[in-house]
Amino acid sequence: MPDSVAEPACAKRADLNWLLHRAAQKLGAIAQEAAAGHGVTTRGQLVLGALANDDFPRTQLALGQALAVDKTTLTAELDRLERAGLIVRKPDPHDRRVRVPALTERGRAVQAEVARLQSEAEAEFTAELAPDELHLLRGLLERLIASAHRPDHGSCL
Repeated sequence: MPDSVAEPACAKRADLNWLLHRAAQKLGAIAQEAAAGHGVTTRGQLVLGALANDDFPRTQLALGQALAVDKTTLTAELDRLERAGLIVRKPDPHDRRVRVPALTERGRAVQAEVARLQSEAEAEFTAELAPDELHLLRGLLERLIASAHRPDHGSCL
């Protein structure tokens, strides 16, 4: 470890919760920096990514459920993305009361660029891990997250 970066004393004695939280904080800060450079939040990028990866129209309600984000939080984020010209909300052809968010061309470009920057940041963050260690870490975290023995609270962010 370089002399200029001091390891917190608590990192040697910390429980798993602290270690996971601290790693998430560090990676989250890098991801947020990449997103902020393009005028979106990390949550905004999560929404843009979900819209970019779906081949079917998704209502706001279905999007919120898929991302485990409550309606109020999602509506505020969609409002920000719409004001920035990254999404539009179109009426559902089957129910005029329902809105279907969709990426604009600019939104698709911003989402792709932020995803690229976040991927680079993740690679830099995990550069000290050997490829097999990173694969193992990802697999273990996926297992912990998917575990049926744990509560499933919270959002994707």
